Amino acid sequence: MAKRSKMSSGDVELDMTPMIDIVFQLITFFLLVNNFEQTEADERVKLPKDSLAKPPEVKVKHEMTLNVGYLRDMDGARTNPSAFLFNFADKDMLQPLSKDTEAGLAREARIYKQQGTEPKDVTIRIRSDGDVPTGEVQQLIKLCQDQGYEKFAISARQAVE
Repeated sequence: MAKRSKMSSGDVELDMTPMIDIVFQLITFFLLVNNFEQTEADERVKLPKDSLAKPPEVKVKHEMTLNVGYLRDMDGARTNPSAFLFNFADKDMLQPLSKDTEAGLAREARIYKQQGTEPKDVTIRIRSDGDVPTGEVQQLIKLCQDQGYEKFAISARQAVE
């Protein structure tokens, strides 16, 4: 006597395990390929354009990025006339450029010293909005120099011709 199959032709189950594996592999791939240098970029800072701007040729060993810009609305218009320091000390907070900046820089210098790195060996990368007055950027550089930092890099966007 022949046995009949209990499964009807309409009830086919699809095994989703290989599909889930592929999705996780794709997620892992895109995480590894992602450019992690962009984590220091702040979208609130609109870098000035310059035809001579180019990415650094060599990665700096010790670098601290300071983003200076303005609070803006959805249309890009300033909502506050004074410049702010964004994401200082890896915190998601806004800090006025003229207040508490020196204390934050001193705190970072102490952290570098505890890790065995002198502040003079740390490169300060300043990403300043193109609308921030030069005098305010110079004031920030002076505050950094007062804390022992000696190396500076100013970021700009490459102008497309």
